[in-house]
Amino acid sequence: MIRLEYFGKEDFDQLIQWVNTEELLTIWAGGLFRFPLTHRSLEWYIEDTNVMPGSEAYSYKAIDESNRVVGHISLGGISEKNRSARITRVLVGDGERGKGFCHQMVTALLEIGFGELKLHRISLGVYDNNPSAVKCYEKSGFRTEGVHRDVLFFEGKYWSMVEMAILENEWRSLPA
Repeated sequence: MIRLEYFGKEDFDQLIQWVNTEELLTIWAGGLFRFPLTHRSLEWYIEDTNVMPGSEAYSYKAIDESNRVVGHISLGGISEKNRSARITRVLVGDGERGKGFCHQMVTALLEIGFGELKLHRISLGVYDNNPSAVKCYEKSGFRTEGVHRDVLFFEGKYWSMVEMAILENEWRSLPA
């Protein structure tokens, strides 16, 4: 089973190695970063995350049973008032895809969001050209709420954003 630990400077090189094309960077982070990913941009990224309880965002590395880092996932946009947050920047590492790690990472993050942070709603957005991610999120209990059509223009093509969410009661009713 996957466990999540805070993502730190010691993890930068691994993430930079995985995010090795502009298309993958865009799928992973939208327009948040410019290609190529650098230590400097990742320092900015973690500057306000994982600092202390009450942070508005948490970034994690995903570690498998043999202590290998196999992915990255973040929970951001945390609103205590609305008891909501948004999963962002989900990436299963190169060579690790197709092994069920995405589902395990999302499951672990939902446990943090609903179990520890006592959230009511967790949402995410995924580009429509990433059907394996959509399947992962559906398997994890997310429901499609809508589609933002043609939100990103990349290499001559538009990508649409599928908006998905899961509510606390839906999460609690998932099979163990």
